[in-house]
Amino acid sequence: MTELFIAPDGLPRCQWSGGAPDFLQYHDNEWGLPEGNDFRLFEKVCLESFQSGLSWRTILTKRENFRRVFHQFDFNIIANFTQYDVERLLQDASIVRHRGKIEAVINNAKRAQEMVQQHGTLAAFFWSFEPAANDLIPPQSVTTSPESIALAKALKKLGWKFFGPTTAYAFIQAMGLINDHSEGCISRVKVSKARKKFTRP
Repeated sequence: MTELFIAPDGLPRCQWSGGAPDFLQYHDNEWGLPEGNDFRLFEKVCLESFQSGLSWRTILTKRENFRRVFHQFDFNIIANFTQYDVERLLQDASIVRHRGKIEAVINNAKRAQEMVQQHGTLAAFFWSFEPAANDLIPPQSVTTSPESIALAKALKKLGWKFFGPTTAYAFIQAMGLINDHSEGCISRVKVSKARKKFTRP
């Protein structure tokens, strides 16, 4: 069994949830729960891209700032950002100031609009990469999968940036396309029930 973290309430969680004060609430209330909202899916793509080379704690701490400057990750607004907006955001110390990643968010917003035109929703596209078998791989034992590799390749072909196979797998975990909570974690059963009730787009 994967090592567990015993939280202050005396109940077991995934080991990583004890790594920082912000992690426990994120673990209990978000991570692994199936998500079908296009803006939340787009947000996660962007934040996972910003995390590249950094810790998730850094991104989670700044998440509300990211949401503010990127209009709650409404890709229809972000798609209209100009070079002026890039330079403005590069001066904003409340977020991660990385030109390539900021420009990738704007590029990906335009690609997201194209995806909606083609697939109806982002959710319909992303959920098409849900693994057929969710329980064959021990939880949190890998950093990529055939599905994450395929998702990253598909997005690259469509012109998306800063989204490789490892980033794609973190996205699949967090957005509930698989239940990757550790065996014995109190959230594993909750996520399993949520996934059964979730209506695939």
